[in-house]
Amino acid sequence: MAVAPSKSQRRYDLDWLRIIAFGLLILYHIGMFFVTWDWHVKSQYAGPAIQPLMLLSSPWRLTLLFLIAGIATRYMADRTSSGRLAALRSWRLLLPLVFGMAVIVPPQTYYEIVEKLSYGEGWLAFYARYATGFDGWRPDGNLLIVPTWNHLWFVAYLWVYTMVIILLQPWLRKAPAWFVAPFTGWGVILWPAALLILLRITLRPVFGQTHALLDDWYLHAVYFSVFLFGYGIAKAEPVWAAIDRLRHVALLLAVVCYAALVVLMLNWQGLPQSGIPWRMLRDAVWALDQWVWIVMLLGFARRWLNRDGPARRYLTDAVFPFYILHQTIIVVAGHHLRPLELTAGGEALLLIAVTTIGCVAGYEIVKRIGWLRPLFGLRTEVPMVRLRRASAQ
Repeated sequence: MAVAPSKSQRRYDLDWLRIIAFGLLILYHIGMFFVTWDWHVKSQYAGPAIQPLMLLSSPWRLTLLFLIAGIATRYMADRTSSGRLAALRSWRLLLPLVFGMAVIVPPQTYYEIVEKLSYGEGWLAFYARYATGFDGWRPDGNLLIVPTWNHLWFVAYLWVYTMVIILLQPWLRKAPAWFVAPFTGWGVILWPAALLILLRITLRPVFGQTHALLDDWYLHAVYFSVFLFGYGIAKAEPVWAAIDRLRHVALLLAVVCYAALVVLMLNWQGLPQSGIPWRMLRDAVWALDQWVWIVMLLGFARRWLNRDGPARRYLTDAVFPFYILHQTIIVVAGHHLRPLELTAGGEALLLIAVTTIGCVAGYEIVKRIGWLRPLFGLRTEVPMVRLRRASAQ
């Protein structure tokens, strides 16, 4: 979009926010082992104790990641052709997705049916059925569709949104500068929050959340909207100045919204079923919480985290392999913790340690083996680009 480009260097603050969001995602999935919400495997100590803590990042964590991805896509689109951008993103997203569905994700499904269906036919028999789309597993009464991408749904959605942006490039490049005007003051909080509230109240009750791509219309409306918004404001300094000015207001709203959300969610069954439209109120609070946390984090990160260092450089490269590996490590390790008969605290600490060590060790191995790097989204030259350069010489 036709806005003045930023004169700043690489946005280290956004690198840090991406690292933090993925780190929270990993901790969230560890938490899923210990709460009452449905998940692949469960601790013997699973209960409601940490569910308020889980609500802290649940509304905004993935929304923030899609926003940052939209910003990054804008920077990439401005320095490369649409065709090369499509090739680069396909190489770094689709290859890990296919590899993940074939190799990384299957143990999650295996241990899920072992725990929920007492499956006992062994890994080879399981994988033969997994790879050929077996339709006979119904844990909790729901059909388990295989092959599946489980936590890697984010990668599939990100690729689709990037391709849509590439198709819209001719129009987006001609979009007028006044696009950013509504977001240069309080509008940076009000208008996105209003859209998210509207989408949650109207679309979520109809479509729910499936993570299945083709029927996930509520989440597409939310995630593509913030992806497009990130693309649009990436280099709009007046918008970033507004985010900086309103960061303390956003912090206050974030604290209030989180407290209200915890009260509503934890007392949901006890609320009267008539009178106050509780569902609409809950959805409105959720969506407002979703956005004000993002504005607050963007504002404070711009002030405090826009700096480089060895930790940022290491984690910026490592975080995507961590993301690909973490959930399988959690599921496999979690399943095998039960025979150890640990306390709840000991089980949690050991699972965090095993997940951390497994992610770091996995990344250290992957980054040193050339043919593994692209399978985990690490930088490597796209074959078609390499071929074109060779022919040019």
